[in-house]
Amino acid sequence: MKRYVATRLLLGLVTLFCVTVLVFVATNMLPGDAATEILGRGATPETVARFRAQLGLDDPLVLRYGKWIWGLLHGDLGQSLTTQASINDTIWPRLWSTLRLAGLTALVSVPLAIGLGVLSAAREGSFLDRALAMAALTAISFPEFFTAYLLILVFSVKLNLLPNLSTIFPEMTFLEALRAMVLPVMALSCLVTAHMMRMTRTSILSVMSQPYIEMAFLKGVPRAAVITRHALPNAAAPIIAVVAMNLAYLVVGIVVIEVVFVYPGLGQYMVDAVGKRDIPVVQACGVFFALAFIGLNLISDVLAVLVNPRLRRRTGG
Repeated sequence: MKRYVATRLLLGLVTLFCVTVLVFVATNMLPGDAATEILGRGATPETVARFRAQLGLDDPLVLRYGKWIWGLLHGDLGQSLTTQASINDTIWPRLWSTLRLAGLTALVSVPLAIGLGVLSAAREGSFLDRALAMAALTAISFPEFFTAYLLILVFSVKLNLLPNLSTIFPEMTFLEALRAMVLPVMALSCLVTAHMMRMTRTSILSVMSQPYIEMAFLKGVPRAAVITRHALPNAAAPIIAVVAMNLAYLVVGIVVIEVVFVYPGLGQYMVDAVGKRDIPVVQACGVFFALAFIGLNLISDVLAVLVNPRLRRRTGG
């Protein structure tokens, strides 16, 4: 088991290194120029050239990558090109806001999805099962921004129950901040709950034809008890995998929701930086998103092995 974890950790580090290369190259291929965006279109070419040299934008790409990765290894994310402020000082509050929104969504969506998936499997073929399947398919079919705007239309415009913007201020009370996050949480939960519910149902039904399940039925064990005591534990590995994938999506796919609701998170920070061609900020946000995605996938792989005895034997655990 230790060898398996070490191997997965090494692969994660290699993947993260490859992602840093891709992020750095891709951000430097963005159209436009940071110096021109900062100085304005009226700046003379000589002024722009001097400012580019001051920002280090004229250095070779390999040299700039080396400086950037060296700073990352020492915990230095660099400076914003537009504000000249340290990215370390500005990114952590944004990251905390994104993690808070993603964590609240996970607290709502994960138990709901697993519960509905178990209920749907227990009532296979019933009206409730078909209704849940239709609702999940509908939720998956709608893009995030459409769901977000639909929720704004219903709960903010028509019913006037919730604010249409989720801007959080430090002086807000806990309940005020929580109320401001209701609509983003609902928008995110619609998609991830549908995915996790479908996978939970599919995973449970895939083990229902196993001999030990049939033996439990022959002994007169109720279907609900068979699912919760026998089928669900053996279907846990794929369920954990899809939960981890959706949690990773909550962190890296939350950008659209943050922009729609003007939520002060990491995604909104990155989108603003892209518009200003603030390359160091975009790179820092990309690394954080990649780190979250790789880390959650690593955790899901380890948990899948821990809950499945057959996988533990294969890995020597």
